[in-house]
Amino acid sequence: MQNIAVLTSGGDAQGMNACIRAVVRMGIAENLRVYGVMDGFNGMVDGDIKELEYADVSNIIQRGGTILGTARSERFHKKEFRKIAFENLKKIGVEALVVIGGDGSFKGAKVFSEEFNMPFIGIPGTIDNDIIGTDYTLGFDTALNNIINAIDKIRDTASAHHRIFLVEVMGNTSGLLAINAALTTGAEDVFIPEALEDFARFESKIKKAVAAKKSSIIIVSEGDEIGGAKELYNYLKEKNLHEKIRVTILGHIQRGGAPSFLDRKMGTDFGVVAVQKILQEKYNLILGIQNNQMITYTLGDKITKNVSNQAEVLKIMHKLNVF
Repeated sequence: MQNIAVLTSGGDAQGMNACIRAVVRMGIAENLRVYGVMDGFNGMVDGDIKELEYADVSNIIQRGGTILGTARSERFHKKEFRKIAFENLKKIGVEALVVIGGDGSFKGAKVFSEEFNMPFIGIPGTIDNDIIGTDYTLGFDTALNNIINAIDKIRDTASAHHRIFLVEVMGNTSGLLAINAALTTGAEDVFIPEALEDFARFESKIKKAVAAKKSSIIIVSEGDEIGGAKELYNYLKEKNLHEKIRVTILGHIQRGGAPSFLDRKMGTDFGVVAVQKILQEKYNLILGIQNNQMITYTLGDKITKNVSNQAEVLKIMHKLNVF
């Protein structure tokens, strides 16, 4: 093994740069040439690939985003473009890939590996924390802390005006960000895609809060069945319960900012182990964390997870936050 390449794909997540840095420096220390693929699978198709030196990854461990850029590639869904991508890698002698991303990235890497015998190691990087087989993904801890910090500030103004804030968070089809944020901010309620909400109970809760001039934080996952915070506001408006309601959509602020200790450490560990596995010729594996231990596993048909114990968690939440 002489040449490897690293890429980031899909949504960016804090800790990706720490991981890139570790792959590059560990690779160089093991006498490998390490190439960076720009803008995910699009860079493979376009041949936008450059060798990364030691200095190229200096002063990036503290930065959010990804220095390689990222994208969701529609072209890579087609075999004709995957073939072009393979030829571009072959020209420079790339023998294995390190793919940092989420479920779509891993699906693409798996298909690519099966078609062209290109080995890969997958590193879970998504703020949604929705990759099966791992307790944590890169970016989840930092994104959650961003949400907590924002909600703490929102609660100040909510208290001053006795208002109820519907705060929308990311998560795609997983409520893991929302439910963990709700538990750690003292939110009065949470809407997640995995659980059907009792709207009669919710309306009663809102009425009590308004009557008591009590401020409240309601966290809504973007993938919830009702659609999101704006849609929930419109529902309450139809019930004439909107006067004291305000909507805040946190959006991409959740993805930005310096990575936390956990994301820097996990990104570094993932990068080092990825190179080690490649040198050991242990390929087509996903790295993960289970019970605070690094593990590897093969990719199955099911890649994503959601809140598996939502009923119990919601029951606890409702006990902790009763009007």
